[in-house]
Amino acid sequence: MNRKLRMGMVGGGKDAFIGAVHRIAAFMDGKVELVCGAFSIDSKISKESGKELFVAEDRIYESYQEMIEAESKLPEGERMDFLTIVTPNFVHFDPAKQALENGFDVVIEKPMTFTLEEAKELQKIIDKTGKTLCLTHTYSGYPMVKQAKAMVADGHFGKIRKVLVEYPQGWLSRLTEREGNAGAAWRTDPKRSGKSGCMGDIGTHAAHLAEYVTGLEIKQLCADLTTFVEGRRLDDDGSVLLRFEEGAKGVLTASQIAAGEENALRIRVYGEEGGFEWANQEPNNLIVRMLDQPMQIYRTGNNYAEPYSLSSFATANTRIPAGHPEGLLEAFANIYRNFILTVSAKKEGRTPSPEMLDFPQVEDGVRGMAFIDKVVESNESNEKWTEFTV
Repeated sequence: MNRKLRMGMVGGGKDAFIGAVHRIAAFMDGKVELVCGAFSIDSKISKESGKELFVAEDRIYESYQEMIEAESKLPEGERMDFLTIVTPNFVHFDPAKQALENGFDVVIEKPMTFTLEEAKELQKIIDKTGKTLCLTHTYSGYPMVKQAKAMVADGHFGKIRKVLVEYPQGWLSRLTEREGNAGAAWRTDPKRSGKSGCMGDIGTHAAHLAEYVTGLEIKQLCADLTTFVEGRRLDDDGSVLLRFEEGAKGVLTASQIAAGEENALRIRVYGEEGGFEWANQEPNNLIVRMLDQPMQIYRTGNNYAEPYSLSSFATANTRIPAGHPEGLLEAFANIYRNFILTVSAKKEGRTPSPEMLDFPQVEDGVRGMAFIDKVVESNESNEKWTEFTV
């Protein structure tokens, strides 16, 4: 395309952390411009936010309903191309549904919806309209995560046997939702977050990462959820035993009361011939351990010779020379770029390449909501294993 894609935004007003992250990521490659938004349920904040972002005043809306209706009536050469939704979980489904039904592609925060039923309805709309939905599971955007996935797919480690994934945070070790922390307040409110707290917020990241890198789907699980902080209404800690297809077994832990931890997501995967480890806080490193070989460290951005060359998926998502750290913003931007390239290709009647299509989509969102449902069901059950069905 010979122009930038035009982006609208729901939520993400001034002082909203994740809205700013989305905008930085979307703008990083110079292929997107923000043209409209309903940035807050408070019309004053929405107006102030839009002005600070240099959005034309007549395209700063008081509600997403008003925005989608108005934008759909504009000429094709002016209206937004896609809508980014960065609101609490309970305000994900309806703007996504309205946007898709009015011909707009969608980028949405995880978890995709408030309920599994809503997620399935979005999938039906995608199947009917052919539009594109991008779900921002950020960690799948890192080059070394993509390298690990490619190595597993190539059989480098042999048949996968064991998957260990953990996501400890410490920011909810106290009852911060009662101390003015807006992010904590909605994430621990079942009316705004959903039926799970910790597992819905970060456990879904861990589950998606496990399935993404191994290419294996979870088939059964056994979950134990706990609310450690007195007065909190949703889980703040959990452990899940996993059974994957093809016989692999796994353990997933997620905690937001791991006092002192920041965002220490880590995954270790072991096959018959070797395994690997990737950690969010050292994202440029992929540690590979093979039987009868010294430990190897693959690094982002290096032009290794065969048989150690990096995959096309890793190199396509590497932005700067080796030795310079690539972090959350770059990984986020990789997801946006692949989404943008896919949407642009479709608009031009071209078939997107596998590298373009390498971002979380509606199917990942449905599985994420099913994961939340099944974890809560398992925690409340006396049965050892709960079938993971979508």
